Amino acid sequence: MLVIADLLNQLEAELKKTIIERHLVNPLMIGVRTGGVWVAEQIHQRLQITDPLGLLDITFYRDDFSQIGVNPNVRPSQLPAQVDGRDIILIDDVFYTGRTIRAALNEIFDYGRPNQVVLGVLIERDGRQIPLNPDCVGASITLNKGQRIKLTGPTPLAIEIQTLTVAA
Repeated sequence: MLVIADLLNQLEAELKKTIIERHLVNPLMIGVRTGGVWVAEQIHQRLQITDPLGLLDITFYRDDFSQIGVNPNVRPSQLPAQVDGRDIILIDDVFYTGRTIRAALNEIFDYGRPNQVVLGVLIERDGRQIPLNPDCVGASITLNKGQRIKLTGPTPLAIEIQTLTVAA
């Protein structure tokens, strides 16, 4: 059973350790919409980061954008004007194929060239398609075929593992 509080505690502990090991100075935290923002809000508060939380909507950076079409819920990203030379902590809810993070990195680099990016995720699951790995993880899990993770929130923040039904 996945307990949100336990996952947040684990992610927080790993991020604290990584901040020290990688000498992050005044890091900018960025959450990927929507679930990543919900997780980032919690972690941002726990780590007492002084700069406002950055918000990233990667819709237009997705490699399947032409297939899914325009999402009516697209919201603007909110990042500070100065990303060049900053240490960034990028937060997402679930790391699956790596494609969301690739899109997020592309968008961040459109704002400037950060000093370094640390990737923290609440859950890492099997299914990687791109050679990226999270630096800090709340939990790693393996799902059966036809299952997916659904994060709901922001209040209360909860996780459920759903089984997809296949139409006959």
